[in-house]
Amino acid sequence: MRFVVRKLVQLTVVLLLVTFISFLLMNLLPGDPVEVIVPFGSDEQRQALREDLNLDDPMITRYWDWLSGLVRGDFGKYYTTSSSRPVSKDLKEALPVSLQLMAYAQIMALAVAIPVGVATAYRAGSRFDKAANTSAFAMLAMPNFAIALLLSYYLGVKLDLLPVTGYRPFGEDQAEHFRRMAMPALSLAVGQIAIYMRLLRSDMIATLQEDFITMAKAKGMRPRRILWRHALRPSSLTLLTVAGLNVGTLIGGAVVIEVIFSLPGIGRLIYEAILSRQYVAVQSFIVVIGAAYVILNFLVDILYSILDPRIRHVRAIQ
Repeated sequence: MRFVVRKLVQLTVVLLLVTFISFLLMNLLPGDPVEVIVPFGSDEQRQALREDLNLDDPMITRYWDWLSGLVRGDFGKYYTTSSSRPVSKDLKEALPVSLQLMAYAQIMALAVAIPVGVATAYRAGSRFDKAANTSAFAMLAMPNFAIALLLSYYLGVKLDLLPVTGYRPFGEDQAEHFRRMAMPALSLAVGQIAIYMRLLRSDMIATLQEDFITMAKAKGMRPRRILWRHALRPSSLTLLTVAGLNVGTLIGGAVVIEVIFSLPGIGRLIYEAILSRQYVAVQSFIVVIGAAYVILNFLVDILYSILDPRIRHVRAIQ
């Protein structure tokens, strides 16, 4: 419990730093936000927007007002010349789409990388191992948007196997939902497959040389049981760490992928908010992404104790 409480305190401090840095960076941008958001508005409209955004108040006051609004669930507003609408409404609709995309990408990546990584470690130096490593380097060399464009052309246009654009909610039509999410998720997953496979292969080779593996072999255990029951768990800590850290990579890639495949996710919202200079909305989106990233890595740190009892014993002593 001491460890969990300590990590929760650290998580709170990091989240506060994320909010402050994102607010500071948005406010350091040159130009008057009012002139950018409503360039053709009247003087009365500009003054009303200035008062709504509290631009005449000190920066620390505006930061506190914005932060207290975030705590209450108020993520700000989109502003136009004639109206405004809450950011929370669009965020509520877009966040599940992005979470689904990243979850599917991670599931695809792990579903392929784990068995391939285990097989290449067991058969290190074989033709299969060399072919898998060569393929991994090729996948790492290709950016997400290039993979997305290739998949769109071959699977969507040329072969007409999958729809190229659009989104269908899971609750409306499950089969069509997965058909429309397959290419975006695969575009994000390809690079992760290569990273996870290489990491697991390296750790598995080292684990297979440990004394407890030698003892298991001496007891006559089957190779399959040794690989999947005794060698995989201690070899998966690095993989788990990188999978948690790669959430940031997935979020960055999702911005481009969602634009290419016309998915109504948070990445597309960020893209549109940047184009229309909606600074308050961009700040809120950054905080949501940062919070998701920090919380997920906190959960990954907790999972270490589940996967490796040695870590749990060390933390109990501390």
